[in-house]
Amino acid sequence: MSDEDRVALRELVENWAVWRDAGDWERFAGVWDADGWMTATWFQGPAADFIAASKAGFENGVSILHFLGGHSSDVAGDRAIAQTKMTISQRASVDGVEVDVVCTGRFYDFCRRGDAGWAIVRRQPIYEKDRLDVVDPAATLELDRELLDRFPVGYRHLGYVQTKAGFTVKTGLPGLTGEAVERLYDEGAKWLAGSSTPGDLQREGS
Repeated sequence: MSDEDRVALRELVENWAVWRDAGDWERFAGVWDADGWMTATWFQGPAADFIAASKAGFENGVSILHFLGGHSSDVAGDRAIAQTKMTISQRASVDGVEVDVVCTGRFYDFCRRGDAGWAIVRRQPIYEKDRLDVVDPAATLELDRELLDRFPVGYRHLGYVQTKAGFTVKTGLPGLTGEAVERLYDEGAKWLAGSSTPGDLQREGS
């Protein structure tokens, strides 16, 4: 893997976060491959539909922001797996109480190089841990334990807040350990080996 590839892949991931959170939808569309697929707690589907849903949420005041950390890439020819440490933060009202929920994890990106450069073919976040805080320290909030326990430990508070906000949250997504993340790593190895497309893999693993 060349230094040029490392820089380009890191820039691709950074552009995703900056342009998505800024609502720069035209440039945000440019980070995706034509076959792009996004999986998140609240959305699973083609990149074009994810962009439209994100734009609608942005315009309706949904506050979901991203911050990036360390990055590592594995490249095989015109394919790559990029992993980037990240946080997802969302501000919302839960039972009349304003809260911040922060989830720490990794973006696990299946990437492909085409005529225009590197693009994301599939993004699968790995949800490692999360927490929920009330914005006003004087406020109190009692959580519904049954609803909280519906979600994996890596994103149980994020899933709770998003469910309360009206989203349908997918369970069984990859965490720090377990069958789901091991399956994802296997899919990534197969992608680098050229044996399958991430779209087919995503649907098999959903």
